[in-house]
Amino acid sequence: MATTKKTVLETTLEMFRAQGVTTIFGNPGSNELPFLAGLDEHFDFVLGLHEQAVVGMAEGYARATGRPALVNLHAASGSGNAMGALTNAYYGHIPMVILAGQQVRRTVGQETMLASRDASVLPAPLVKYSHEPLAAADVPRTLAQAVLEATTQPRGPVYVSVPLDDWAEEALPDDALLTERSVVTAGGLTERITQELIATIDGAKNLALVVGPQVDAAAVEDPAVFEAVAGLAEKADASVYIAPSPSRGPFPTTHPNFAGVMVPGIKSVRDRLAGHDVVLVLGAAVFRYHRWEPDNYLDAGTRVVQITQDPREATRAPFGRSVVADVAGAVRALSEGVQDRGKRRGEPGSRVMPPAKTSAGGMTGTEILEVLNEHVNDTVAYVNETTTLDLDYLERIAIDRPGMYNFPASGGLGFGLPAAVGMSIGDPDKTIVATVGDGSANYGITALYTAAQRQTRTVFVIVNNSGYGALAGFAQRMGIPDIPGLKLGGIDFVSIAEGYGVPAQRTSTREEFEAAYQKALQAAGPVLIDAQVAAG
Repeated sequence: MATTKKTVLETTLEMFRAQGVTTIFGNPGSNELPFLAGLDEHFDFVLGLHEQAVVGMAEGYARATGRPALVNLHAASGSGNAMGALTNAYYGHIPMVILAGQQVRRTVGQETMLASRDASVLPAPLVKYSHEPLAAADVPRTLAQAVLEATTQPRGPVYVSVPLDDWAEEALPDDALLTERSVVTAGGLTERITQELIATIDGAKNLALVVGPQVDAAAVEDPAVFEAVAGLAEKADASVYIAPSPSRGPFPTTHPNFAGVMVPGIKSVRDRLAGHDVVLVLGAAVFRYHRWEPDNYLDAGTRVVQITQDPREATRAPFGRSVVADVAGAVRALSEGVQDRGKRRGEPGSRVMPPAKTSAGGMTGTEILEVLNEHVNDTVAYVNETTTLDLDYLERIAIDRPGMYNFPASGGLGFGLPAAVGMSIGDPDKTIVATVGDGSANYGITALYTAAQRQTRTVFVIVNNSGYGALAGFAQRMGIPDIPGLKLGGIDFVSIAEGYGVPAQRTSTREEFEAAYQKALQAAGPVLIDAQVAAG
């Protein structure tokens, strides 16, 4: 009996199904049509109206689920449109497979319309792996490799360009083996290094733990990681700081050992760590500075040890000793092994949030955060893209569960609205609250369409100060007055939202905002609140 021959498309879809990669975010183009035409009921195609929003939604989905998202884009200009969002995905270690549609294979060298002559070069260096297979027969294997590349540590986005006529070509019989592929990373601490680190912690007079996004990502898959970090802090009587430029919430902000978010400047970090003889950095780079504050990195006598899953984070650090290992396993080993000093700074969950700042000029951003904190519950998670409030957020909201706080890892604007929609799709039982500045909202505004079509449980809060408030603050600190282009105004976000199909309301006082927010939390679908706040 003759064996039915399969196409490249058929074997590729079988591999995606076997790997559980069945949610696709995309904005279709002509090069993508042959691939999309083959999708069956096992696949969910999520339409986005712009490629940057598509990648942002995929990132939110991957953050919420811990699983890789599949992104379908054009290999040329479509991939170019997505590059801004790709910066966040790369530095956020987001598992994502970007499948880019290339022109007909024989015409690529002619640089025909919509062809990308060097497709694999375009997204570099913002992906772990980038390739265009040299033959149609290698497409399924290449995409299997891409899925495994995206999901092995350090996780990250990958990119594969496939000519549109490859999908109809005959596949290799051995492609059936791709559905059985798996890769396991066994990168735990050795016994020698474990004992060395335990001795370092036990010998510290004043230990600081600096925790980063890899801790939260690990805790999404295993919530016990959060408990292990808290246990380590309690037993070692350590002050716990969140690493500069945090893209996730890696430690309970209600814990009495929580000492705050580190300001992302060399002098600010140095001053914060002054007096600590040992600094253990868990799951973070050393360090992702932002503000230029020229100074020496550390006080004399401060010793830094870093544990990270990313070898490049380890090798590029300008100081300290780095250990490349699985963060979850390392945290458990250290929490179990260190001596208990018998000191406690209070009961877990006892830290009190500071009061909101007020202004005679109107509602303030910290008042918005205070309202959000008054209505924290187990079904709410947050996306933040208000750069004027990035340091305040984790100081003022009770973030005590994995995956509860999300911020763009590379500061690329246009993250907030799409990521919130993607998180809602990935975890439909949650209500995702996205606070987004009025300036950055315009970069990803088309995500409102997808929210309306999918009826996601998403509350979009536009923190509207009629300008680029973060840039104004930078200009003030840098002593540069009268910068043009920092003021906005006249943008009617209520009308824009309603035009996309999202109910919206404008508020200008705390009382109005709280009433609107409480109502939005009860809604079955998306809601936008244009929250007018005092400038400055």
